Amino acid sequence: MSEIIVKAIKPPYPFEAYAHIIEPIPANDGGGFLITFPDLPGCMADGTTEVEAIEAGRDAFLSWVSAVTDMGDVIPRPLFTSVSAVLLPPSGKFVQRVPKSIHAQLAVKAKQEGVSLNSLVLSFIADGLGRLNFKQ
Repeated sequence: MSEIIVKAIKPPYPFEAYAHIIEPIPANDGGGFLITFPDLPGCMADGTTEVEAIEAGRDAFLSWVSAVTDMGDVIPRPLFTSVSAVLLPPSGKFVQRVPKSIHAQLAVKAKQEGVSLNSLVLSFIADGLGRLNFKQ
């Protein structure tokens, strides 16, 4: 395997312009904190503390921007902010991680019902929201 040298570049938008999410890493996965950037797919880092995760996130951000630029792709502008969440209409798409056991149960149920996993989960969400609204 050969080493690829990627020249560091100045990002078109500063680190601070991008929203980031910091979440604890379960102890059985090593512990610490994970930082991710909703606008920058695959850009993530971790650290023992939240501060270390942010510091590592700065490095990951610069590396991600440099690598994406080196590949000839465009750096996305910052979109995900608390302000944009209010000003921009929801896209209708979100990603939710679930435990493998729940994913397996949902997949079995979807197959039994003859629907896609997405359709099944959407019906569960709609049913749950309907029950909440009915009780209010």
